Amino acid sequence: MAVRRPLTSSTTSRHAALAGRVLSAAGGMTAGLASEGPLPSRRDIQLLVEELLEVLFPESHRMGSVGPSEGRLRDHVADTIASLEEHLQRAIFLGLHRLCSKRTRSHTCERRARQLSARLLDALPDVRAQLGKDVLAAFESDPAATGIDEIVACYPGLYAIAIYRVAHHLLGIGAEVLPRMLTEHAHSRTGIDIHPGATIGESFFIDHGTGIVIGETSTIGNRVRIYQGVTLGALSVKDRGRTDKPQSKKRHPTIEDEAIIYANATILGGNTVIGQGAVVGGNAWITYSVPPRTRVGVGT
Repeated sequence: MAVRRPLTSSTTSRHAALAGRVLSAAGGMTAGLASEGPLPSRRDIQLLVEELLEVLFPESHRMGSVGPSEGRLRDHVADTIASLEEHLQRAIFLGLHRLCSKRTRSHTCERRARQLSARLLDALPDVRAQLGKDVLAAFESDPAATGIDEIVACYPGLYAIAIYRVAHHLLGIGAEVLPRMLTEHAHSRTGIDIHPGATIGESFFIDHGTGIVIGETSTIGNRVRIYQGVTLGALSVKDRGRTDKPQSKKRHPTIEDEAIIYANATILGGNTVIGQGAVVGGNAWITYSVPPRTRVGVGT
């Protein structure tokens, strides 16, 4: 075990001088900060995700010592919601980051955080109902699945979809930064990058999932299947040269109902539409629209 050397006045002074140089090395970063206070920490986000998934999929945990009875399950979920509410309010408050640390505006941000937290909690039954359809889509689409419980416990695609659906709702009701932090947590855990601004229909199935990218203005219909390595991206990224929010112009493709996109396909552009029931083969590069029920790069 290494022995830590006691700090002397000379080493303390040297470290302080280096710290000053580090902090002043990129003044543009500090000038461009939208926040005057801290954002939620990684630990905050991890705890929030754990509590959200405990509420949305409580049966998968078998409840341990809590017991299987319906009453005890309800009590456990109620206790988790109570804890979730506190953590959610705090995270939303920190995410409403622009000038919220100013004492004159702090109360306004706190009130807004309570309102948004309440709206998300009220929406959790609808989110759970959506996820139920996603789980069934995975079970029906994947012959390797041995049961619903395995899908909930093991499938990275469902993990990413669950967090996306919560983040998408938060973004829609006006939360800032936190939705992106949630989906980036899922990204780091699964390798699946879904922007919370994307619009995704019901019964969505991601198989394997590693390397998937779904851009902010992507639109995905119902009963769509996507495999690992798929990119739904923009044709180009220009240097905005500004600090305000980007324009809402559609930059990413539309995938209509019941389309299937196989591994490592790249589909780019806001005007690109993959028609209903179309099948895009693996490794395809697509910057044009595909008519409904068309097979692209798929052998017969």
